[in-house]
Amino acid sequence: MSGLALVGHQFRYDQKAFWRNPASVFFTVMFPVILFLILAVVFSGEDVDVRGGIDATTYYVPAIMSLAIISATMQTLAMTLVIAREDGRLKRGRGTPMPPWVFIAGRVGNSIVVALMMLVLLAAIGALFGADVPWDRLPAILLTLVIGAASFCCLGIALTALIPSQDAAAAIVNALLLPLYFLSGVFIPEDQLPDGVIAFADIFPVRHFFDAFFDAYVPAGGPAVSWDNLAIVALWGAGGLVLAIRYFRWTPRSG
Repeated sequence: MSGLALVGHQFRYDQKAFWRNPASVFFTVMFPVILFLILAVVFSGEDVDVRGGIDATTYYVPAIMSLAIISATMQTLAMTLVIAREDGRLKRGRGTPMPPWVFIAGRVGNSIVVALMMLVLLAAIGALFGADVPWDRLPAILLTLVIGAASFCCLGIALTALIPSQDAAAAIVNALLLPLYFLSGVFIPEDQLPDGVIAFADIFPVRHFFDAFFDAYVPAGGPAVSWDNLAIVALWGAGGLVLAIRYFRWTPRSG
């Protein structure tokens, strides 16, 4: 069987495993939807003083999309790979004729497909609340999503090296990402954040990905593709890839 056929087989398995896990489906798919609905209802009719002023619902569509894509890639990969490692599934898979990269490719493919699904789902829900879908910017949106998803997949795989056990996986991943969501303007618009917060958030890729996705999704007179922000996200992804190649483990760290 060719490598691509093996990747397709592994991808189908990972898709079935994902949708049969209620906890994964809730936190990856339903949690961002619930967050958006809460924010859209609470701030309905209000304006956000960002990029000349926009409706709050329009602001939160790309904001929660950014969160959903990061959740479907970096967060999901880091946690599921650590659980598979500590359960011994990675070690057993390494001992089969299947090339190791096929296992990773299947997980990454599953994460990107879920990210694309979240893009469609949140865009549809946002349209119901009056946030227009920018069809003319679809190529820029997809380019931003692909670069961001690939980069955060690399970061998620690299992050597994820092997580000692499956019990610590969710705590460590959420402790890293949740503060960055607040500091990067995902939950709280940047005009309402104290001075210096955004400058600090600019060190990390979450802020730059949100900026790039916002530029792609919300027409504000500027270019649809934010190359400078995407370059920073891609650099973080490249760094994550180097660390993943160097430190990723196939054998359990505990026991």
